[in-house]
Amino acid sequence: MPELPELQAHAERLTAAYAGVVLEHFEPLSFTALKTVSPAPAAAHGLPLERVARRGKHLLLGFVGDDTTVTFVVHLMQGGRLRDDVVQRPRPRQSVARWRFADHRAVLFTEAGTERRAGVWVVAGDPLEQPPLGDLGPEADAIDVETMTALLRRHSMRLHTFLRDQRILAGIGRRLANEVCHRAGLSPFAPTTGIATSSAFSLVAAIREAVADSLAEERDRDDLSPSRERPSRVHGRAGAACPVCGDTIRAVEYRDYTVSYCPTCQTGGKVLADNTTSKFLK
Repeated sequence: MPELPELQAHAERLTAAYAGVVLEHFEPLSFTALKTVSPAPAAAHGLPLERVARRGKHLLLGFVGDDTTVTFVVHLMQGGRLRDDVVQRPRPRQSVARWRFADHRAVLFTEAGTERRAGVWVVAGDPLEQPPLGDLGPEADAIDVETMTALLRRHSMRLHTFLRDQRILAGIGRRLANEVCHRAGLSPFAPTTGIATSSAFSLVAAIREAVADSLAEERDRDDLSPSRERPSRVHGRAGAACPVCGDTIRAVEYRDYTVSYCPTCQTGGKVLADNTTSKFLK
């Protein structure tokens, strides 16, 4: 799933290409596309796109008039993409929705796979105070050490789970959680309430560094990167050598995701058994 860096860079690309262009028509192209009933998408017809913003792992297409603000909140989920629709076929493959603009261009929302979980919320007024954004935590790359320490004390869970919970920190997914834990030198299975202030400082620094590195690479691209091309030290590299210490990168496989880590860098050399019922031994 695209995370904070990929979506931030893509929001910037879409803003550069479409800011100021008037929306002519929004077309839901699948039964599951629209997640809201009111306001109707037509409320944005005839309004110019102010910009495409990002909040957490959502994209926000904001259309602003003299006394009206209508925002399309887009969640790409795992297989979604938002890109220029050059051909504009009546029913493109894997299509979710389409925005047609007055200059005859269009943006197409597609979703690969069969889950059909990607969708669009149409929101009037301030989108940050309404579903699906109202319950999100602070942006992961903007958090300070004091806030991080308070959040770690408040939420008792494994660190990897903590980092991926959008209600606690917004913008981090599976890849970044693995990368952040490795950069911070922390076990992904460490209990959050036992993390010291000094480690919270390392965690904040690791988030900012991992996001900055990924964002720099993503800004050099013309479109969202495929997951296999995103930079990683440990994520997706089980069996390879750790680029920091040379130890073998390990993985714990769960049904929907994989936790990757380096025993030497993160767990004092201890290896966690690869099954979902294992518990990390401190």
